[in-house]
Amino acid sequence: MEEPSGQRQSNRFPIRLGFVPLSDCAPIAVAREMGIFDRYGLNVSLSRELGWASVRDKIYYGDLDSAQCIAGIAFALGMGFTELRCEVAVPLILNLHGNAVTLSNDLKPVDIGRGEGLKDYLRYSWKKDRPFTLAATHRFSSHHILLHTWLRRHGLTAPDDAEIIFLPPPLMPRHLKAGHIDGYCVGEPWNSEAIVAGTGWCPATSVELSHGHPEKVLLVSGRFLQERKDECVALVASLLDACKLCQDPVFRNDLVTILAMKEYTGASPEVLRNSLGNQFHTGPESINADAFHIFHGDSVNRPTVEKASWVLAGLRAIGALPDITCGSLSRIYREDIFHTAQHCSQGA
Repeated sequence: MEEPSGQRQSNRFPIRLGFVPLSDCAPIAVAREMGIFDRYGLNVSLSRELGWASVRDKIYYGDLDSAQCIAGIAFALGMGFTELRCEVAVPLILNLHGNAVTLSNDLKPVDIGRGEGLKDYLRYSWKKDRPFTLAATHRFSSHHILLHTWLRRHGLTAPDDAEIIFLPPPLMPRHLKAGHIDGYCVGEPWNSEAIVAGTGWCPATSVELSHGHPEKVLLVSGRFLQERKDECVALVASLLDACKLCQDPVFRNDLVTILAMKEYTGASPEVLRNSLGNQFHTGPESINADAFHIFHGDSVNRPTVEKASWVLAGLRAIGALPDITCGSLSRIYREDIFHTAQHCSQGA
């Protein structure tokens, strides 16, 4: 991988940018490793976080200026779903899709199918002295929405038929292997980690469960946006360039190499290629993976009210939203900043 020419290092105070070790931190990793931040004159300090609660807290307390984030946390902070409330903005969608449901190998594909056999299995064959237990990454995450969607599709509901708990993404495969949980919904590479290790298999991907759904966003603090708006716009433009590079099939081998670095996911190239290649091996079979990860494309990265509405409608449908008025979505989803950054993008 060649470094871009004409790099310049800003002397400004660093932009503190958080991320969680997932395949969809790819635009952030690529912007750093391919010198795209440098090309925009940005001094960016990356902070690898274990999970979304850490991202939320650090944005709230001012320890991060910006972060890769689940969209639900933007609404939780910006609209006061919890006691933590502060001004935030979403000027960029980093990707669509990228998630899957993984089940323990104790539940056999021949019994469960893609989920159609789960109801009868739990009724007639469940022998554990605890409830059927699934994990999602956060109460306000797309993964929580997708788990409920998958269960409902097969005639099941939570908490009646399944208990859903919340775990940081990197911890899910080991909890599955230890038998603490029976399955989970998470972003890659943590589904492939269990599949390649032979401890889990995948009955459904998020492409199948909600085609076109928005996934991670760039979350920026209101203070950073207000006090350093030019840098915020440059950050969005740099990440938009990185999203475009991540989508390029020719770059995928380089992308796997970058994401495999311990600074990012630390997953093996074999695990990462399972969903970043042409085929996704689910355990029982291989399926087309062309749409598993979508980082760039027509309107993919634009933070529209429609994308915001998908998240809020999904959280409302599963009972995760408190009884409050959400107000104007365009106050948080800032298309104006996106369009300004789009005009500045060197890769447009």
